[in-house]
Amino acid sequence: MELQSVLDAQQPLAARVERMVREKTSGLIRDLRVTVMPGEIAITGRAATYYAKQLATHAALDACEDLTLTNDIEVF
Repeated sequence: MELQSVLDAQQPLAARVERMVREKTSGLIRDLRVTVMPGEIAITGRAATYYAKQLATHAALDACEDLTLTNDIEVF
């Protein structure tokens, strides 16, 4: 098994989503918070552009697979 796969399996879902969002957006989301609820993940924070918000959406969707995603990131 690949080392990254082992690390991903051991990491809680919220932390994994947060890490992926931070990596894919290069840290453009301020005050990022990930909340995991039954069947759903919500991400909140602040972004300067809609593009950064969209990048966060794609990163979170890649991480959460079958769960519903709510993106409440505010664009200011």
